[in-house]
Amino acid sequence: MRQFVNNFRKYTYLLGQLVKKNIKLRYRRSYLGMLWTMIEPLLTMIVLTIVFGNLLGRDKTDAAFQGVPFPLYVLTGRLLYSFFSSATNNAMKSIRSNSAMIKKVYVPKYIYPFSGILANFLIFLISLVVLFGVMIFFLATGGYKAPMNGYMLLSVIPLLNLFILAMGIGLILATLCVFFRDVEYLWSVMLMLIMYCSAIFYFVDSMGAGTQKLIKLNPLFGVINNFRRAFFGQPFDMPLMAYTMAFAGVSLAVGLVMFYRKQDTFILNI
Repeated sequence: MRQFVNNFRKYTYLLGQLVKKNIKLRYRRSYLGMLWTMIEPLLTMIVLTIVFGNLLGRDKTDAAFQGVPFPLYVLTGRLLYSFFSSATNNAMKSIRSNSAMIKKVYVPKYIYPFSGILANFLIFLISLVVLFGVMIFFLATGGYKAPMNGYMLLSVIPLLNLFILAMGIGLILATLCVFFRDVEYLWSVMLMLIMYCSAIFYFVDSMGAGTQKLIKLNPLFGVINNFRRAFFGQPFDMPLMAYTMAFAGVSLAVGLVMFYRKQDTFILNI
């Protein structure tokens, strides 16, 4: 552990440069650049509200989210899912995309997936400005009366949970993708399944009991649900919180062990 900490300190500057590189590459040749961090979720929220609002947003809602405007409900889910999707995809491809550097210079290889996830997390934090802006809009227009309380400050806990989950899954995918290139295509299908099981644009209480149990097995749903609860001034769903934190912790442990054991053979397969 001491060696790990010392190595991390030694390569902090490189980590910062890799984070900057990931952010710049994401918005390369874009006229609006970082503004897309705020424009994209806003446009997605509008589209999903138009498409699903009349079907799911008026007369059906979860008990914990009574009175929450449907666009705000959609935006909270979409922002967290977008981070998880982009972060895990970036981490999955990080070893292969940095193969030239890995072959020439020794650098702790965990730096590459970690820098990708950290870059996406910073972009995600910037995009939260849109969430606060939309909330202020509904408060100002009288469309929403938010219960301002201490629960809102606890919304950082699900965000930390989300970061750990993305890190664990990202390390697992980064390891597997070096040896099995098909993982990249399989993960794109899995992400679609995860999205539809995360209750981004529908309400879980409107589903049958069996379907609700299946949806709650998705750890990303638990993270999104508890973030929504805290952000909208409601207490956490503690069993769901315990499940998602345990899942994230186990994923991180498995990812670290897999990555550590296989990292010396990466150079032979990239």
